[in-house]
Amino acid sequence: MKRITALFAAALVGITPAVRAQPLVQVAETVNGKLVKIFGAGGFTRLNNFGTGVLVSPDGHILTVANSLIDTPNLVVHLYDGRRLKAEVMVIEPELDAALLRVVVEGKKAGEPTGLDLAFYDIAAEAKRPIAAPGDTAVGFTNQFEIALRDEPLTAQKGVIGAYTKLSGKLGSFDFPYKGDVYVTDAITNNPGSAGGALVNRKGELLGVIGRELKNNVTNTWMNYAVPVGAKVDVTVKEKDKDATVTVSLPEFVAKGMKGEYRPTKRERPTAGEGGWAGIVFVPNVLARTPAYVEAVLPGSPAEKAKLQPDDLVSFVDGEPVASIAAFDDYLRTKTRPGSTIRLEVRRGGTLQPVELTLTAPPARAAVAAPPKK
Repeated sequence: MKRITALFAAALVGITPAVRAQPLVQVAETVNGKLVKIFGAGGFTRLNNFGTGVLVSPDGHILTVANSLIDTPNLVVHLYDGRRLKAEVMVIEPELDAALLRVVVEGKKAGEPTGLDLAFYDIAAEAKRPIAAPGDTAVGFTNQFEIALRDEPLTAQKGVIGAYTKLSGKLGSFDFPYKGDVYVTDAITNNPGSAGGALVNRKGELLGVIGRELKNNVTNTWMNYAVPVGAKVDVTVKEKDKDATVTVSLPEFVAKGMKGEYRPTKRERPTAGEGGWAGIVFVPNVLARTPAYVEAVLPGSPAEKAKLQPDDLVSFVDGEPVASIAAFDDYLRTKTRPGSTIRLEVRRGGTLQPVELTLTAPPARAAVAAPPKK
């Protein structure tokens, strides 16, 4: 009898790990309550209209990535309990590839408490924790491939931290602006819709925000990474006609952004004079966000010399996503001049093609003769 009892006790010891693993289910439920599913601009090839965000206040402030998804007045988020609410962009920091959104509640003005009382991650507190080490457990929570709607749980992918290193990535054929530290994981976390999701440890504590789909500059392979919650980078900007170095951090971005006090960094851009001319004729601009499809290129124009073709979709300009024809025109008008060289990435026949254009001044319009006097 004692022998049987001992064997039974040994069997219980053998299943103890399975019992201890159960809290991970509770962690998943807790983490899901602090994330949102984001739906916005896109819906075209390589421009997904779905993504993920991290709640950073009980009033519905959301931290996510600064991609083309949020470039729309019709931004919508789904909460963990299934509620569908409108949202809007508060501020963007390109050097961190970060965007701060807020949930819009009918009858509440910007800055007023929304009364939502949502579960959230305190970014300042999370950033004070020690950096996770290689080999530590990491779990990514995302709405990759738009697998979840309303109150459906997000995808959870368990892996380990492979490295904590500087990011050297490219978006298409262009260098990615964020050059700071990242967590690299062995789980395939960075998929369509994953950007803006949460990378957490086994306790559900926030390690970082999962980034976009990038390729490594050295190996040309897809990267699985997250920007740490305490990320900071040094940026060179112009101040009073002199170069100055400023440090931007994710905790500061969130804290000041929620108060409406954050000022995004701006690198020096050519703005004086008229914008450069490419000679592209786009399809009729009939929608609020008409995709930048090329209808024709003008003879002798920079676009013709660069061999742009009808039906090309201009997806990126100098590494920035082109959400619409208006966005492309605005970029040329405000950030280029005749003689500027821009790098486009166009979708042609199912693949992305890099194209470089040297812009010129718009051709002079022919003078219109005055009508004869009667």
